[in-house]
Amino acid sequence: MLKNPNTKYSAFPPVDLADRQWPSRQITHPPIWMSTDLRDGNQALFEPMNAARKLQMFRKLVAIGFKEIEVAFPSASQTDFDFVRQLIEHGEIPDDVTIEVLSQAREHLIRRTMESVRGARRVIVHIYNATSPVFRETVFGMSKDEVRQLAVDSVMLVKQLAAEQPDTEFVLQYSPETFTATELDFVREVCDAVVAAWDPQPGEKVILNLPATVEVAMPNVYADQVEWMHRHLARREQIVLSVHPHNDRGTAVAAAELAMLAGADRVEGCLIGNGERTGNVDVVTLALNMYTQGINPGLDFSDINSVARISEECTQLPVHPRHPYVGDLVFTAFSGSHQDAIKKGFERQRPDAPWAVPYMPVDPADLGRSYDSVIRVNSQSGKGGVAHLLQAHYGLVMPRRMQVEFSAAVQRLTDRSGQEVDAHQLWTLFGEEYFGADVPVRYVAHHLFEAGSRQGIRIEAELGGQPVVFTGEGNGPVEAAVAALGVPIRVQGFEERSMGEGADAAAVAIVEVAMDGVAGSCFGAGMHRNTVTASVQAVVSASNRIRARRGETAAPREAAGCAA
Repeated sequence: MLKNPNTKYSAFPPVDLADRQWPSRQITHPPIWMSTDLRDGNQALFEPMNAARKLQMFRKLVAIGFKEIEVAFPSASQTDFDFVRQLIEHGEIPDDVTIEVLSQAREHLIRRTMESVRGARRVIVHIYNATSPVFRETVFGMSKDEVRQLAVDSVMLVKQLAAEQPDTEFVLQYSPETFTATELDFVREVCDAVVAAWDPQPGEKVILNLPATVEVAMPNVYADQVEWMHRHLARREQIVLSVHPHNDRGTAVAAAELAMLAGADRVEGCLIGNGERTGNVDVVTLALNMYTQGINPGLDFSDINSVARISEECTQLPVHPRHPYVGDLVFTAFSGSHQDAIKKGFERQRPDAPWAVPYMPVDPADLGRSYDSVIRVNSQSGKGGVAHLLQAHYGLVMPRRMQVEFSAAVQRLTDRSGQEVDAHQLWTLFGEEYFGADVPVRYVAHHLFEAGSRQGIRIEAELGGQPVVFTGEGNGPVEAAVAALGVPIRVQGFEERSMGEGADAAAVAIVEVAMDGVAGSCFGAGMHRNTVTASVQAVVSASNRIRARRGETAAPREAAGCAA
């Protein structure tokens, strides 16, 4: 690093806005949310999502409550084009959801984009071109007039092509790419020219999106830029003012919050902050920040674990354990003083009173999290972390959420003994907790059979010491075992790991399940040299354990009266 970085880098000039209003305002309602997970988020992945993962993500975004979703860059790839067609032709778009498609301000790309949305009910067509000096001069070699004319010509082309599809309602979105590095007077000229070219009729609006394509200044500067545009744009009443913050300086959430104070009506971002380089603004954090201030964000994150799991599955990117609200460790206290304060807070917290638990800005239960993980054994307890000892001595690698769950059992053991626990004691406890979870159902054996295109299973078991048989079908052994047991559990995760090397090595199967009426999730485990056997054992274990957590002791209804 340079001793004098000012010889190479210049501070961003402040905005001349002496009477700025945003510092004295408050956020009182959520913005219009637009998810760009399937576009900006997708194009930033090592391996972009295939159609199946994109559809899974789209359905999750709809379930969360997004009403505007940027689904693709149709002219960028056949995959993206085909995905847009799939959504339209297969009826995947709810009536209250508007899809958005992106195109550069280039004629052939715009024509391809407009072709992709043929037959849609309502579409936002998002056009962009770069406006900043470095792009005008270095990248494109264009004058201001040429940049402005390119934007206007592109918008007129969209308008012309939209008229050829009268059954579709088209909404224009224009982004002056690199807005934050563009002269405000010039970017206003371009935006005003775009709105004039589109000429929205009474009751219609144009979306003007002001992206921090690269975050180049402090969030207060971004707020000044947004407020200046908010106050100076022509036909403001016919404009939805949108922001698209990136996180290059690590302040995207703050930039979005201040931008809303400054007049922004709409926010574009991604789940858990995915996106180019350091990512887009994290809409989960942004929305839940509002929630903790008593504002309904209009997005449903009551099952935050499923959001994290689907994000990880679709993007192939792990969620950091300390990511706000979503990470596996954010509701965990390792410090003894923190644990004491939290315990006292829980003891005094009344169900009908405002939330006031120390170190807990939000009630984990509101996000579908269990209280079990709040106070737990430290990773350094017992002269080494629980997870580390089990992995180092027995090759057992537990999912992170299982580590949280099992640590509660370790805590109970250490509380009773008052002594350290070694690796052998931990392994014995793990076996008792998971492999030994045989009430009310004890696994004996199983047999697989073909059931047409599905997998059938016959589970021999004991129930209260009496032999019973459970039969079910599914798309695989795990799903079939769940169906056979007849317990209303949902499989949230499944892993298989070898406990050694060679043909005789045992396999450990771990399954994560959820059940209505039970907060959070619950794990089960099985161990056997046969991986399918281990998997079935894990399902039985998980079923028993989550039913015990709900206080059930009766037999599954499907097993009543069954005998071998």
